[in-house]
Amino acid sequence: MQIKQASFKPGDDIAAALAPLSAIAPQLVLVFAAPQFFSAEGGPERLAAQLSTAFPAAQLLGCSTAGEIAGACVQEDTAVVTALHFKHARVLSAATELTGMEASYAAGQKVGKALASPDLRGVLVFAPGVAVNGSALVAGMTAALGSSLPIMGGLAGDNGAFQQTWTIGSKGISPRGVVAVGLAGDQLKIGHGFFGGWRAFGPARCVTRCEGNLLYELDNEPALEVYKRYLGDYARDLPASGLLFPFEMLGDDLSEVGLIRTILGVDEANGSLLLAGAIHQGGFLRLMQASTDALIDGAEVAAEKTVSMQQPASDHLALLVSCVGRKLVMGDRVEEEIEAVSAVLGKHASATGFYSYGEITPFAPGVACEVHNQTMTITTISETE
Repeated sequence: MQIKQASFKPGDDIAAALAPLSAIAPQLVLVFAAPQFFSAEGGPERLAAQLSTAFPAAQLLGCSTAGEIAGACVQEDTAVVTALHFKHARVLSAATELTGMEASYAAGQKVGKALASPDLRGVLVFAPGVAVNGSALVAGMTAALGSSLPIMGGLAGDNGAFQQTWTIGSKGISPRGVVAVGLAGDQLKIGHGFFGGWRAFGPARCVTRCEGNLLYELDNEPALEVYKRYLGDYARDLPASGLLFPFEMLGDDLSEVGLIRTILGVDEANGSLLLAGAIHQGGFLRLMQASTDALIDGAEVAAEKTVSMQQPASDHLALLVSCVGRKLVMGDRVEEEIEAVSAVLGKHASATGFYSYGEITPFAPGVACEVHNQTMTITTISETE
């Protein structure tokens, strides 16, 4: 397995930056780029053409970000491109357009069916970060591919604006595209792990009305009203400030279920909150907050969980998808969580990734995948001889 990486800013000589990557004849190219590459007039078409010219035979996969990860560094206003040449593995691709949030399950099912293969070992998927039900999307993929197949990836970002995101696939760049690749072959080895580092505070509140990932009422009060009371002065900066105070999901008996939900949007008219993943009526939610040190420690735990599953002895890819909420809390220290992960993964890991609006990974080996929020998720991909 060969891996080469480059990063560049708008206005750089992109062809020159990508030339060393095309030299390894990659079958898969991962692209994580800042919103500036997409928001300028003609930007998506220009970036798509440059990538297609550099990698005419490769499957392209990626999205817009709220921060890019390259090696042990966190970057902003850049595009990070990572080329992978597999010696044995096959790379399959699938894509569809998300016509609306209510179509998330069907979109996931369509992509999953297109990738189904007897020797499929794992799937990487990226989807819009706004107007999407991430939980339903992953559920649709799981219905098509089975609960034991690992699905990893995330929801695209736009630097915390929550207005428009983009995904990158072999058919081009789209604000509504769900894009995925399937990795197939007996020599493929995939590891994964995740962890948060947030702590709960305040009382548990019952979800008395919700629909999918729309939260309408907590304890029979408008959810937005309850949430604003807790946020105090932070409420004026919603929805961006919601990244600092996610919800912990609890079961009917107030037990932890291992999921966190981030606020992606608010509706002042009906008092509702749009969450990055589904919640359950009759379940309970509790607010969370975190310190920088706790989040860095959490990232290290995610890396340790990944290597406990598998730590390849040869060069391999490490895909890091971390939540933009973590980045906001850590501020200037955000790079420390990437450094902590890199130290655990070791010298053979080539890291790429981004800060997202939702992270996708299995709970554990052989356990169904979910959309997580406010976590560091890590996927390692390697080949054996």
